Amino acid sequence: MTLPGWAREPLLHFLVAGGFLYAFFVWTGGIAADPASRVIDVDRPQQALLAGQFERTMGRAPTDAELDAQIEQFIRDEILYREALRLGLDQNDVVVRRRLVAKMDMAAGAAAETAQPDEETLRAFYRANPNLFAGAVLVSFDQLVFRTRGEAQAAAAALEQGAEWQSLGEASMLPQTRDAVPLNEAESVFGQVFAGALTRIEPSQDWQGPLQSGVGWHLLRLRERSSQEAAFDQIRPRVENAWRSAEIAARKDRAFAVLRGAYRIEVAE
Repeated sequence: MTLPGWAREPLLHFLVAGGFLYAFFVWTGGIAADPASRVIDVDRPQQALLAGQFERTMGRAPTDAELDAQIEQFIRDEILYREALRLGLDQNDVVVRRRLVAKMDMAAGAAAETAQPDEETLRAFYRANPNLFAGAVLVSFDQLVFRTRGEAQAAAAALEQGAEWQSLGEASMLPQTRDAVPLNEAESVFGQVFAGALTRIEPSQDWQGPLQSGVGWHLLRLRERSSQEAAFDQIRPRVENAWRSAEIAARKDRAFAVLRGAYRIEVAE
């Protein structure tokens, strides 16, 4: 039988699931409890559930003795849970509130966890979010290093007067010129502060500084900064993970918008 379109709408599934989620507390493992009842029925489906939980945790099926222990633990939890409900201990409890809120959010995004987007959906997401999938940042720059800030300032003044930059600066193992080097490589050689400047300043023919690093004081000329393009086929799993995260967040927002529409919000002035 083919379900009508509205019956396959994730928001409908969310609202139906939400009605059940608020009917029971997290301890029950998904089985609603009647606090007025004095009967605890550990039927075959419940025993199978307990055995399955044990197997997922331990990697093997429980022995008879271990299953009996699981049943006893379930009974203990159920009794304490129902007594807590009778005493109203679930009311105005911040922890309970947060966990129920989390359950509702999980219900809203659950369908996206296992959704399998088609190729065009992923490619469209990839094209719409280039900032998420940019490759390595490449920088081309020149730098001069000095022992003191005063020496760096004097060199900056000389450069403004037209001095040849290659004749300035201290002799150093650090390269004066780098072309199209990954930013993380520049950071490993020159340090975090220097690399931070490479991300902040705009490329130009002007010298910047003095800038202090772990090896001295620098004058820096950032000639170019660009990003390598990450090809879709090379990062498809990364694109799918990012799409799924975005889809989960979007479904949560849409579901909450539906629920909020059913409330009148009054905020005291």
